[in-house]
Amino acid sequence: MIEHPLADIDAWVDLYAQTELPVLRHTVVALDKMRANAENASGRMLSAVILQDPLMTLRVLAFLEKHRGKKQSTDITTIDRALMMIGVDPFFAAFAHVPLVEDTLKSHPQALLGLLKLVARARKATRWAREWAIARHDLNVEEITVACLLHEVTEILMWCFAPSLALKVNSLLAKDPKRRSADVQEEVYGVRLEDLKRSLVQRWRLPQFLAELMDHDNAEQARVLNVTLAIDLARHSAHGWSDPALPDDMRAVENLLHISHNALLARLGLDVPEPAATAARQNSAA
Repeated sequence: MIEHPLADIDAWVDLYAQTELPVLRHTVVALDKMRANAENASGRMLSAVILQDPLMTLRVLAFLEKHRGKKQSTDITTIDRALMMIGVDPFFAAFAHVPLVEDTLKSHPQALLGLLKLVARARKATRWAREWAIARHDLNVEEITVACLLHEVTEILMWCFAPSLALKVNSLLAKDPKRRSADVQEEVYGVRLEDLKRSLVQRWRLPQFLAELMDHDNAEQARVLNVTLAIDLARHSAHGWSDPALPDDMRAVENLLHISHNALLARLGLDVPEPAATAARQNSAA
């Protein structure tokens, strides 16, 4: 386990590039059940399990790139396509023995809780991003799904391999919620996690298209904004719907989807205000 910040971004990249990444126990249990009945397992069934686990998703894409054949001329950007390339039986063989997140963090229960909360948040963001992509008639909803699920992967890795540092970040943010999480992370880890993610994407040779969808610097593009806003909304609503950043998040989503505030609230499963309250909000905005 990493107890102190590494020397620089290259040291972090080397660490994660050379380490076998663990996956969630729930993922392994689900895959083992399918393996026992492999003749009835389909790529779609496997994909549904894999896409609940950011680390397993990352492992599958990295595996495919590592074993990329000479005849493969296009990038594989979705799990469905990756499984088509790998094959069901070869997939089970390649991922028969993988380490577990729960074992890795056995002596760090608070860090395990932090990681599981982050994964749950990533799943929520991914569900929203997918729904919005469908509403926007995006040409490839699956790419949006994968990009959103992997968006926070560097923070997940920190929870897994530098749990003491991740807990310190959590503590500092709890003491001063107004601080930007990116600034606190850079202070504690010695690197910007966004920069680390870019470097790891290159080292793992993940598809450039996915890298672009996960990059905040491309947020002027509707597809990237689709991912970014889902991540932001999930982060800011993680502890309830009172975060001061949420009104701006919601307005941005409303503009992206060209829908009203009440329509967005309904999509999010939140209470839609009475007409009088809606009028008061509109007058206040004016």
